[in-house]
Amino acid sequence: MKRILILFPKDWDRDELAHPRYTNRYQFFYEGFDLFTFPENARLLTFNVRRYIDKLVAKYRGRIDAVVSNNEHFGALIAAVVAKRLGLPGTDPAVIIAAQHKYYARSMQRKLAPEATPNFAVFPYQLQSAADVGMPFPFYVKPVKATFSVLARCIDSFRELQQHLKFNALETLILHKLVTPFNDLMGEYTPFSIDAHHLIAEEIIRGQQVNLDGFVHNGKMTLLGIVDEVMYPGTQAFMRFEYPSRLPPEVLARMKALTEKLLAGLDYAYGFFNIELIYDPDTGRILIVEINPRMASQIMNLYRRVDGYDPYQVLFDLALGEHPQVEFGKGAFGAAASFVFRRFDGRAVERVPGRAQIESVRERYPDARLMLYLKKGASLAREMKWLGSHRYAVLNLGGASTEDLFKRYDDIRRTLAFE
Repeated sequence: MKRILILFPKDWDRDELAHPRYTNRYQFFYEGFDLFTFPENARLLTFNVRRYIDKLVAKYRGRIDAVVSNNEHFGALIAAVVAKRLGLPGTDPAVIIAAQHKYYARSMQRKLAPEATPNFAVFPYQLQSAADVGMPFPFYVKPVKATFSVLARCIDSFRELQQHLKFNALETLILHKLVTPFNDLMGEYTPFSIDAHHLIAEEIIRGQQVNLDGFVHNGKMTLLGIVDEVMYPGTQAFMRFEYPSRLPPEVLARMKALTEKLLAGLDYAYGFFNIELIYDPDTGRILIVEINPRMASQIMNLYRRVDGYDPYQVLFDLALGEHPQVEFGKGAFGAAASFVFRRFDGRAVERVPGRAQIESVRERYPDARLMLYLKKGASLAREMKWLGSHRYAVLNLGGASTEDLFKRYDDIRRTLAFE
């Protein structure tokens, strides 16, 4: 039985890995904490990434065969460092850092594919004037190292930017603690001089946003699929992820070619990847949103529903140094989606489905997966301030066709009866 260390596991990971198809084949060890759940996230205040890695290396040397993480913020980079120090297969930590650092990633993209790279500029949190930004308004702003779109939004004026970057003492401390581990490892593995206490301003780009998932094994890319990312109207907040994409085959082929170019230029020789692109149907342009060096666990089971293979098995094969085998088009469904339930008014969700309603959904739709993210108080207020909305549930579901998928979704939504 192979032994696998899972770092900073996500709820989707734990839900998947509890299945006998994994527990009968692998022994799992879990380490890490939830950045968004109290009291676990209080560990962030005393977290020292170098000491943490040293402890993991000492604890698991000779005791594991692989280490993986689908966590964007801490996990992917820490897993890469642990794998490197233990001599296990993994992505180069320097490559992880180059992909996650928004400014250096954009600089690399501009060299490799200038036609697909939006205009951008980098600047510190503390600004004296609009000239310090280095880019005209309006623009899209986000931290150079962020996760879950924290502090990412369109900004129309310098005054609005100043208001957006106004934090109380606790928020300032949290933001500092969130990026300190990345800064510490960046200094150790790269020559980069612009640390994560900066933001990046980017040209506003519009169109159909998609998500490309795949892996690289010994320098060869395998594309697992392209998912349409549908936003709530008038926002940049995800409403659902649909697979397969409805974009024209010619556009999808161009996206695949661009992805291969980016990964090769980044020296991305090993590991999972998740790349977001935007297609503008008016101009025909394809533009890069970002590169994420990890599996997108929320949407992985969409591929299993439609194509039949198991993405987590692919992940483990890769982490164990084996060559993953993937077949397409053999799933039980013709379409699948991940639906995101979200509020924009800042109010907590008070009426939630009871056990009987959830069990009713499970009985009638055994493939459905529901995750609840109910928040209130300070955590809700912080998410509203930093994201502009809050998600309170996610439903993953398959259907015989797109039409059937939405019929099933509507029936489940009525059964759950969220307010």
